[in-house]
Parts: sequence; C-alpha cells; structure tokens
Amino acid sequence: MSDKTAEPYLMLTPIGTLRAYAQAEPDEVSMALQTLMAAAEAPLRSAWLERSGMDLTFLTVALAEGWVHEVTQPLRAPDANLDNYLPHAIAGLSGSRTAALASNDGFCLARVGYSQTEAEALCAAAAEFADFIQRQRQRGWSGSARAVSFHNDIDMLLPTTTLLMFWVDGAGYWLIIGDEPLINNIAFVQLVWGLRAANARFSAVSMDA
Repeated sequence: MSDKTAEPYLMLTPIGTLRAYAQAEPDEVSMALQTLMAAAEAPLRSAWLERSGMDLTFLTVALAEGWVHEVTQPLRAPDANLDNYLPHAIAGLSGSRTAALASNDGFCLARVGYSQTEAEALCAAAAEFADFIQRQRQRGWSGSARAVSFHNDIDMLLPTTTLLMFWVDGAGYWLIIGDEPLINNIAFVQLVWGLRAANARFSAVSMDA
C-alpha cells in the first residue's frame, strides 16, 4: 500500500516532452523541463526544484498545463541497446504499429511495419521537407516546421503519414508515423528519455576512454 503523504516523483507527460524537446535551441521553460530527464531515474519533487532552479509557481504552471505529472514510483529511463529498443519504442506511436525514426539528415535509425526501402524513402523525404521549410521561411513564411500530415482521402480524417520533428541533446530527429498518430502516449516519453540516456552512457564511456 502506497504512502499518500510521501513526496512524489516528477516526470514529463507526452505533451510536456513535445514542449521540452521542440527546438534545437531550447528556451528557458524547455531547458527546465528537460532536467526531469537529466538522470536515469525520475527525480523527487524537492530534488528537481533545487536542481532546476525553478520554484513552486513554475511547477504549478507545469502541472496545470499538463507538461509534468506526479508519480508515486521512481520511474527509470530505458536501459537497452538502441538498435533493439528503438523499433519497440516507436511502434506504440502508430495505430497500425508502422513507424520509422530518422536523423535530421534523413538517415534511417529504426523502423517497424515499413520495409527497408519504404523506411529509407520516408526518412529521406523528412529531411527534404525540413529543407523545403527552411527555404520558405527565408521567403517570409512563418508556418510550423515541426510536423506535417499527409492524407490520401479528401475528407482528411485520418492521415496516411505524419512527420514530427524533435531535438535531443542538439541532435534533430524525425518521427515518421504511418496511419493514426498516437503521440499522446507514454511511448513518446520513453523514446526521448531512452535517447537521452543512451547519449549519457556514450558520453561517460568516451570520457573514460
């Protein structure tokens, strides 16, 4: 039986993860939210407030906005080989378990449900879309460059493919989702946290080498 008076742990929600990792150069709010994934375990509320430099007012806003939620158990970051973990992580973000993950330059990092040829074509298309958006911004267009959905049906009820960009530790990623996108899903939190944890392990090994 859990102790309801115990101090809660904090972790990002899917919406909070989208907010925190939306930009290559995160703003102050995003940087504060990202500190929730700075370690391999979800922080206690008091520890996070001290480490992030934020106060209870900020936390109250983050909770009200749905960026952060309180949990009673110390959640842990995924600790697995990315080659094996990424296909599993992205599968839950598609209603048909059809998805791919690309680097910012279009290299296919993981796929599930797509053939290798399909995945590579979509990953390259995502990178080309980023270039297209950059050119349009230079011409004065201020539209969003983070996500786009493509539809086959004229009623546009369900996309056939959705492209979503996010940034982790300065590296850009494209999430390619087939059919219904399920972004409001803990799987997205686990995906981003897994990438951060893998980067931290690689940095630690590099420093020891």
